[in-house]
Amino acid sequence: MAVKVLVVDDSGFFRRRVSEILSADPSIQVVGTATNGKEAIDQALALKPDVITMDYEMPMMDGITAVRHIMQRCPTPVLMFSSLTHEGARVTLDALDAGAVDFLPKNFEDISRNPEKVKQLLCEKVHSISRSNRRFSAYSAPAPVAAPAPAPAPAPASSFGSHSAPARPAPAPAPTRAPAASASSPAPKRKAYKLVAIGTSTGGPVALQRVLTQLPANFPAPIVLIQHMPAAFTKAFAERLDKLCRISVKEAEDGDILRPGLALLAPGGKQMMIDGRGAVKILPGDERLNYKPCVDITFGSAAKSYGDKVLAVVLTGMGADGREGARLLKQGGSSVWAQDEASCVIYGMPMAIVKADLADAVYSLDDIGKHIVEACI
Repeated sequence: MAVKVLVVDDSGFFRRRVSEILSADPSIQVVGTATNGKEAIDQALALKPDVITMDYEMPMMDGITAVRHIMQRCPTPVLMFSSLTHEGARVTLDALDAGAVDFLPKNFEDISRNPEKVKQLLCEKVHSISRSNRRFSAYSAPAPVAAPAPAPAPAPASSFGSHSAPARPAPAPAPTRAPAASASSPAPKRKAYKLVAIGTSTGGPVALQRVLTQLPANFPAPIVLIQHMPAAFTKAFAERLDKLCRISVKEAEDGDILRPGLALLAPGGKQMMIDGRGAVKILPGDERLNYKPCVDITFGSAAKSYGDKVLAVVLTGMGADGREGARLLKQGGSSVWAQDEASCVIYGMPMAIVKADLADAVYSLDDIGKHIVEACI
């Protein structure tokens, strides 16, 4: 059965071009178009598409507001189009918080210059998010910002201690779905981990926010984050996480030193490796690799540098990136966790870990943060 798509954009050119690209795939059917957010809501209710492609800046109602309404009234996987700018990144992250599943850069030059590549990528995204968990679960918009939480125990003195808990308000709850039944592993045993490494892709920005906001300011281990994301987005994403979390978060730079309570986010378009001295190496993205940054690359370097002292976590995402890196970590005696299917937006990367028999534990997204704390503190 063909995937039914609703195309939403105030640009007539872009609506036609996206519709043409999608319609050229025999397994995709464009069932309607809309020129603004209000029309998008009406069309979503009337046509019940499997996927909605959504622009942000539109008259009458913007894309983020439309996504919030759609998620409340008829939860549907939404693919956002975004500009490759810092502001575009901020808006896209807001859209993901509102409930969008994934995003693509909105680049008219690429459409005219690389039509086949654009067609392949767009159709792949539509097919993958049509299989996401978003439609089949009750979805609620973010609740209002909560009052500041009580400060946790003071962090040990350190060069990064300026990120003290009292200055950080409690984060606004991320979008949540109704609980789904799933098998869950027992609570972890404590171990003296020297590094926590988390890899993710589609659905990852919201998942990482949910996990990292559960960590206290005095978290004792360094953290590295690998999220599939364009180069223009990772700095804005790191800044967003830093404001929401009690730990510190920054986009990794070459020569950064791993420190307890600091999470380093791999920069988009590049590769992040870790050496035995705890220093971060940022390398150019290799065109032979599908993912830049690549979870396998960072996990593999962590396995070489830290032996059995790594806690690796693989969250929601399509594909199998992280599996081979996890294999190296397991061979060295480190621990590997996977997010469970019920709480994933896309059960691809965690499924690859589980099917390869590499998962020491499988946890729901809402439990991963607290279990990381239990395992490390």
